[in-house]
Amino acid sequence: MLLVHEFLEHSAQRLPQKVALVCGGQRFTYAALDAASNRVANALRAKGVQRGDRVVLWGPNLAEMVIAIFAVLKAGAVFVFVNDASKPHQLAQVVNNCGGKVLVTTAAKARHAAAELATLGTLELVVVVGGEEPPPASPRFLEWSQCLEHAEEGPLASGCIDRDLACLIYTSGSTGEAKGVMCAHHQVVFASASILAYLHGTEHDVVLCALPLAFDYGLYQLLMTFRSGGTLVLERSFAYPADCLQRMAEERVTGFPGVPTMFARLLPLDLSSYDLSALRYLTNTAAALPTSHIERLQQKFPGVAIYSMYGLTETKRTLYLPPEELGQRPGSVGIAIPGTEVWIENDRGERLPPHEVGELVVRGGHVMSGYWHAPEATAARFREGPLPGERVCYSGDLFRRDEHGFHYFVGRKDDILKCRGEKVAPKEVENVLHELEGVQEAVVVGVPDEVFGQAVVAVIVRTAPTLTEREVLRHCRARLEDFKVPQRVEFHDDLPKTSTGKVRRADIVLRGG
Repeated sequence: MLLVHEFLEHSAQRLPQKVALVCGGQRFTYAALDAASNRVANALRAKGVQRGDRVVLWGPNLAEMVIAIFAVLKAGAVFVFVNDASKPHQLAQVVNNCGGKVLVTTAAKARHAAAELATLGTLELVVVVGGEEPPPASPRFLEWSQCLEHAEEGPLASGCIDRDLACLIYTSGSTGEAKGVMCAHHQVVFASASILAYLHGTEHDVVLCALPLAFDYGLYQLLMTFRSGGTLVLERSFAYPADCLQRMAEERVTGFPGVPTMFARLLPLDLSSYDLSALRYLTNTAAALPTSHIERLQQKFPGVAIYSMYGLTETKRTLYLPPEELGQRPGSVGIAIPGTEVWIENDRGERLPPHEVGELVVRGGHVMSGYWHAPEATAARFREGPLPGERVCYSGDLFRRDEHGFHYFVGRKDDILKCRGEKVAPKEVENVLHELEGVQEAVVVGVPDEVFGQAVVAVIVRTAPTLTEREVLRHCRARLEDFKVPQRVEFHDDLPKTSTGKVRRADIVLRGG
């Protein structure tokens, strides 16, 4: 039985003086992080944190947040990471939903959310990190430095087993209503092992993470790196790509996880002044990379393995495309991750043969436990599997597979448009738009139309200001059926995005109404 915090403990025993974390100009060895997390775990225990309690973390990518994750687990509790970009009322929704007992945040955030914090009945303690300002004067507040005054010896055994929860990861999905995905220790352990297996992760890897730790893609960079004994270079964000590239060169980074919006910002840059010779692989998930971007990444990073992947929080990772298949199947997100199984079903629950479109169903040890206190949503997503008592995950995403078993994302079931009585997958149109030179980002949305049912509208961020609507439509007509060709094109300076880089389609304001 392996528990998630033992990723850190085992690496500290094996590689105590190795640098585990580079963050904010500081370098931490495995031994130092292990000792600090013990101290904070003992502080939490002293304040009454018990097995199964929920501890909410709200803040940016800080070393203290890394330590807090492992401290919470060592105390036997469950960590709940709320995104740094979340507003106080959104934090309050999460704390109320999960019954959070402790909040770990910065002094500035604690002051900003003072009104909301005063209303949270389950919240007993606020631990303040990462700021020079003292916390508000209250017995409910504890400074991080006070936590580090506790004993360095590991806390007494929590009694946790691998079926206990390690974390809740809140995801809004397509409804916009946040739900806490329950992730047990054994599920996180399985998922991390499976991903490390196909990435061939070792203690020699140096991974640069500019993704939020509140995003499961970012969180797993931390967990997998510490499990393998590698080094994590943790960045606050990808706001300044040149700084991240410089850090990649300085730290001899071997792995870089990104999302399409990050890679779109990399592609126009001249990389010749950065020594990226240590780079071994790039990974992409959150949304599928356009084929044209994959081709350009291959040119920018010759000899670097590029992994196109697909996942959802409810299963962590689901599919990956072996890099050697990229040339033959650039539009695919691949096969099931090691030790798991997937298939495609129609609305009648029948498994579909190759080339037919249906919902992807996922089976394996990475299928999470359900949604926190949301039985109806859990029953809809996690349904009966092939074995009595087993549950599989219905992804809500439409896929097709080829005769060789490689899968192709078609679109979210909720995103499919109906134009002239025909179904239009926005992803297919977006791929065609990305082929056009001068298109940096493209999103396809539908608007109500009395004639067509829904009119297809292309929203484009362009790098070439001379690109015109006429050129875009001509390009689409040459590659798409008539009913899939956008009725109009709008050029925007940028697109609204989540903190994890996903485009917020619902927040796109069209100029044409």
